[in-house]
Amino acid sequence: MSTEQRVEVRFDLPEADAFTRPYWDAAAAGRLLIRRCGACGAAHHYPREFCPRCWSEDVSWERASGRATLYTWSVVHRNDLPPFGARVPYVAAVVDLDEGPRMMTEIVECEEGALRVGMVVEVTFREVAEGVEGVEGAAGVVVPVFRPGRAPFDSEA
Repeated sequence: MSTEQRVEVRFDLPEADAFTRPYWDAAAAGRLLIRRCGACGAAHHYPREFCPRCWSEDVSWERASGRATLYTWSVVHRNDLPPFGARVPYVAAVVDLDEGPRMMTEIVECEEGALRVGMVVEVTFREVAEGVEGVEGAAGVVVPVFRPGRAPFDSEA
């Protein structure tokens, strides 16, 4: 009988590093961050250390409004990677943030039949791990997801 501890691999946990730590810390506090270039003014997401438009390294973190429009989506009915299999069906989506960048995400709190291209969505946050045995730093990992927008929009909610 083996005394080795079995570690379940999780495919939904981000690999935060020193550069992306502000993004994940903000998400844990209920804020969505993007990067903005000081040279050309372009906003971008996913976080990079340079501007993907002009290649400048003069980029900084900026709080996003959390508002977006649904660009496209797919309802996932089967996913064999843990823990996604336990979540099916779920809506994998791409949204256009009001600040400009396009972002891959998940749509929650919405029936599949209610999804429409161009619908207003807003960020919300989901804790994906409440302490995963054998995974260092997995306690309290929070990721941004989107839900149908509520009117009027409250950017502090």
